[in-house]
Amino acid sequence: MRGFDTRFTLQKLEVFCVVAELQSITRASEFLCVTQPVVTSHIQTLEDKLGAKLIRREGRGIVLTAAGLRALKWAQEIVTRTHELERELSGSAPNIPGAVIASSMSVGSYQLPGIICDFQASHPDGLVKLSISNPHVALEATRTGECDFAVVIISPDQNLDGLALHPLWDEPLLLVSAVNSQWVPKKVQRDQISQLPFISTNNSSVMQKLEEGQLRANGITSRRVIMALGHPEAQKEAVRRDVGVCFFFKSSVIHDVDRGDLQPIETPGLAMSIPLYLVHRKDKELSLFQEELKQHIKSARPAGVIPFKDRQEIANLSAAS
Repeated sequence: MRGFDTRFTLQKLEVFCVVAELQSITRASEFLCVTQPVVTSHIQTLEDKLGAKLIRREGRGIVLTAAGLRALKWAQEIVTRTHELERELSGSAPNIPGAVIASSMSVGSYQLPGIICDFQASHPDGLVKLSISNPHVALEATRTGECDFAVVIISPDQNLDGLALHPLWDEPLLLVSAVNSQWVPKKVQRDQISQLPFISTNNSSVMQKLEEGQLRANGITSRRVIMALGHPEAQKEAVRRDVGVCFFFKSSVIHDVDRGDLQPIETPGLAMSIPLYLVHRKDKELSLFQEELKQHIKSARPAGVIPFKDRQEIANLSAAS
């Protein structure tokens, strides 16, 4: 390779990372909302400056060359660290410590707010930001530096490359119905569950996959899903209207149950729970404030949760990370 040219722009590196991830100039141009010649020009300029071919066409897509694979790791590191630094230096006054947490839906809506409030009480000069989405988005934000760490549920098929996992606790799942539901009494046997009408989430969601896995582990190979809603509050409304029943994290419905708005269903012999993890990049350098927040979350034991279980699939996830 000829003399190294340091006059790179972050934009060219970002374009290269997108092309590498999508394995297509066409898909990258659509994702970036620019024309294909613009994407091609960025890649060619980057190749000229590095003095090496980074991609080659294969079928309708592209693959990285050996030099491209090395360049991608370098480019991803620069893009991630730059975005992370920009985020940490902007949006708050100088000398105010801060942290950004990404979270999956239920834990971010019902468990983390109280934990963060307790931490804020002992760290009044810091700023904590919580972004609630889905596990895929939260993990990607962790990987790209948009957040410092994530608190999420994880399915075995999620990409955990470069991420460190810290087990937190298991969230119990409750089967819940409307009060005096037409579909189910206050107690239901395991062999009756597959006959009930269920409110659930999208088939591709992590929560749906984990629910189905828990049911299969308990000998329930199928169930009748009649409605898919993306947020626990929307699911609650459907259950209140007696459209069907639903599994919820106990933490997300405990107040509704206490008020008499929803009815928990006894399920003898069926105990289900889903583990939560705190996740950050393996090479992430946490500030003192961020490290203290991380340890505070790890040591938290919200009411009603179950100590983390040493399941084989959990061991496999940790080993994969």
